[in-house]
Amino acid sequence: MAIKAGMGRKSSNKNPPFFSHEFVIQNHADIVSCIAMIFVVGIMLQPTQSLASTFVALRHNVSGADPNQENPMGVQYLYTAGWKDACAVFFYTLICIIMHAILQEYVLDKISKKLHLSKFKLSRFNESGQLVVFYAMSFLWGLDLIVREQYIGNLQRMWEGYPDHPMIFLHKMFFIIQLAYYAHMLPELYFQKVKKDEQKPKIQHAVGGLLIIGVAYFLGFQRIALVLLTLHYFCECVAHAFQLVDIVDKEGKFAKLRLVHSGLFILTRFATMVLSVLTLFYSIDNISQSTRVLMLSMVFGLQGYLFFDFISNFLRSKRESSSEERAKIVVSANKTEKSKKQKKKESDLPEADQNSAQSSPKAAGNNVRKAKVK
Repeated sequence: MAIKAGMGRKSSNKNPPFFSHEFVIQNHADIVSCIAMIFVVGIMLQPTQSLASTFVALRHNVSGADPNQENPMGVQYLYTAGWKDACAVFFYTLICIIMHAILQEYVLDKISKKLHLSKFKLSRFNESGQLVVFYAMSFLWGLDLIVREQYIGNLQRMWEGYPDHPMIFLHKMFFIIQLAYYAHMLPELYFQKVKKDEQKPKIQHAVGGLLIIGVAYFLGFQRIALVLLTLHYFCECVAHAFQLVDIVDKEGKFAKLRLVHSGLFILTRFATMVLSVLTLFYSIDNISQSTRVLMLSMVFGLQGYLFFDFISNFLRSKRESSSEERAKIVVSANKTEKSKKQKKKESDLPEADQNSAQSSPKAAGNNVRKAKVK
């Protein structure tokens, strides 16, 4: 499953030399798949089973038992965060790279070929297409966990018993996949041949996601982080879905969808700040003041950055739309001015010349027809 060399670039028919940059980029999905298979095969072999399972399976379980004769239903496994989770994040980062390549080659590339997009719109389409799938999956996963944990209608469960907050399997796997996805964004800059001037926002996105989610996970704030991430992913999923519609919509029929996103964005940011203050400042008592300040500053700093970015994009779109309107007005004014000058030149001519100028095309046509008859 070798993917094309970079987004929107035509790969050459010549096979690049082994272990060259072009070879790795074209075949990175196959290479990463082979590395992941090493860990899967390692689980099947007795000498390497314990080591390989550290990367594939979840560790740091504090309770749970398999079904037996005395307890046919078994006991549900509960997990905490620990250093072995870094091994799981590494393995599932490989899986995210493979899934990214599959989605790019078999879905997004086929759709973009039919749309005939420009290079700029193609880059935005690929980025939003990847993110909307991740955000939609994460939102549905997080919503399912919120329902399972019965947080709706019982917000006290988000802080009761802190820091003793063991996680069920799906809850822990949710955070492992989140960290793995943000980690896979960094090598994708190389695999997708992202230009240097476009790398900075993508690196900020990846490092910011890793830092914020990692701190919340390893400091034991998995419950409040789950709720806040679910809210955030719903808003981002809608935003990138509207962006895809905006890219495809060439006539601007769905321009009013931006108002829906703007209202949803403000509500999401407001709900995030309220839940953060309610949980971290008023409800949890047995944490140090430095930890409380760290978490609140990270949450409010992220909301402030998102607000700043939102306002900047809004003002930039306003400037672009106004400049386009001014350009259209100037073009139409130039056309009308040229037509007026042409009419004025014709009106300045003597009446005989005007008649000859008006009748000249007809006369020329008559002369041509006469010549053909002769």
